[in-house]
Amino acid sequence: MGTTQKSLINYENPPVVEVVCGILFESIHNFLAPHIGLLWEKFRPEYPECREAPPLTPTIETFEREPSSRKLKFEISETPPLPRIWFVHENENGLIQVQRNRFLYNWRKIRPSDEYPRYYYVIEMFRKQLSQFKSFLQENNLGEISPLQYEMTYINHIPQGDGWDSIKDIGKLFPDFVFRRKRGRFLNEPEAINWRTSFILPNQAGRFHVTIQKIRESETNRPILVLNSTVRGIGNDKSTEGMWEWFDLAHEWIVYGFADLTAKEVQKTIWGLKE
Repeated sequence: MGTTQKSLINYENPPVVEVVCGILFESIHNFLAPHIGLLWEKFRPEYPECREAPPLTPTIETFEREPSSRKLKFEISETPPLPRIWFVHENENGLIQVQRNRFLYNWRKIRPSDEYPRYYYVIEMFRKQLSQFKSFLQENNLGEISPLQYEMTYINHIPQGDGWDSIKDIGKLFPDFVFRRKRGRFLNEPEAINWRTSFILPNQAGRFHVTIQKIRESETNRPILVLNSTVRGIGNDKSTEGMWEWFDLAHEWIVYGFADLTAKEVQKTIWGLKE
């Protein structure tokens, strides 16, 4: 898992399978279906495949008395809705996602041999593609991006055998979430888990969400624990420089949060913690 410059935490074999960087902005109502083809021409030399997907419903972090996130209400418009568009890189690892109010860049592990290229590569690719999107908007007189929220997600797959064999061993991997193996207790080992928790960033710059779920790998049916770490929010500084500082902060929270939530012994023996 990559780190910011001030972090000393790094792993030889991190369990990262996907990273997402994104920005939510005021809906660009003049962005129409014909523009999608023009935009694809801009990305097509490196992203030759185009797909459609349902639009993502935005979730805005709020900071009231109780932790909450609210769904962003869509403004009533005479403009018909557009799908979310995927532009897929020729190696399939890179993915650009565009809709009227959102722009995202994904790095994905597609093949077992794919190695996570580290944070600096992913954020630079996001910066590059977002810059191209902004240029496209200007060239076609579609306006500028007015940011509402930023987001960063790291998805980690931890297969059975990497620090755990059954859910009753969960505390060996995630010390904060121990399943008490008390003799004579009524409940046996859980069939599934779905844990969710959140933390507030300094100065309410965002919220760090963590989920842990058990799934099965589609091809091998092997049990996998999925650790999903997401930071959403926006700082007081909404300038371009402030945006990149926010992403560095979000990444720092994901890196240190991962280290806090997982067992040090597993970090050393399975993921190759560098000290």
